Amino acid sequence: MSRAFVFPGQGAQTIGMGHDLARAYPAAKALFDEVDEALGEKLSALIWEGEQDQLTLTQNAQPALMATSLAAMRALEVEGVAIEAAAMVAGHSLGEYSALAAAGALSVADTARLLRIRGRAMQEAVPVGVGAMAALLGMDLDGARQLAEDAKGDQVLQAANDNDPSQVVISGHREAVERAVEMAKERGAKRAMLLPVSAPFHCALMEPAARAMAEALEEVEIRAPKVPLVANVLAESVEAPDVIRSLLVDQVTGSVRWRESVEYMGREGVTEIWEIGAGKALSGMVRRINRDIACRAVGSPEDVTAAAASLQA
Repeated sequence: MSRAFVFPGQGAQTIGMGHDLARAYPAAKALFDEVDEALGEKLSALIWEGEQDQLTLTQNAQPALMATSLAAMRALEVEGVAIEAAAMVAGHSLGEYSALAAAGALSVADTARLLRIRGRAMQEAVPVGVGAMAALLGMDLDGARQLAEDAKGDQVLQAANDNDPSQVVISGHREAVERAVEMAKERGAKRAMLLPVSAPFHCALMEPAARAMAEALEEVEIRAPKVPLVANVLAESVEAPDVIRSLLVDQVTGSVRWRESVEYMGREGVTEIWEIGAGKALSGMVRRINRDIACRAVGSPEDVTAAAASLQA
């Protein structure tokens, strides 16, 4: 059986995530400590005891979700499951950084600092209220692209996340997104709804954030990952550090091609996907993309021991 490890993106954050892992596994607690030290603050206290609205702030949610994913990965390692148990890794948006850190391409400290910079840069790229995102349910990528083209006028509006065959997220100027939401029902969408996000991610309005990430990424070492990364913007695997660096910049304004990434993994022989960290959103998407791929969420101590036991069976 060939498996992939995948890492969740923004939206999966909840107060208390990873706390049981940290209590059960000293290695997981040490990971949270490492992130706290890299950021110079007690992010772990916010994750475990803070307010949801503070955790949801982009600059906090991004490193927090990465820390939770890597804590689960550290717990798996204690149970004898190394990253090489996966044939490849992937992550949804910020989850791509978690995947790279898990695969040894980025240090934990560098990943934490990069995600703090990324979160702030994405938040600051567009004034609050100017941009928006909306989910289109029951509409495929071609339909979403045509809708965006017809609704944008002289503004920015594009398909941001191709999540699965029935869910595409669009992003751009708020007025354009609202026009698209109004038009979506006439175009066959089952539902179209604005998302509770603070900025229009993965569209051309994020260009200032892309420039900030290009500068930040120049300052860090990127090594070849121990297993290939299926990159968001390519929907195929990459291993060359310079290519990864460039793609992480492109990813800020580019679409997250998650549906195609899962399809690629299936073509490459992946039959099982483990979602490492908070939530089960990616597992739901995978099931809607390819029912032949088995899914396992690994976010609690019980999940970790069950996952490790499955490899011994």
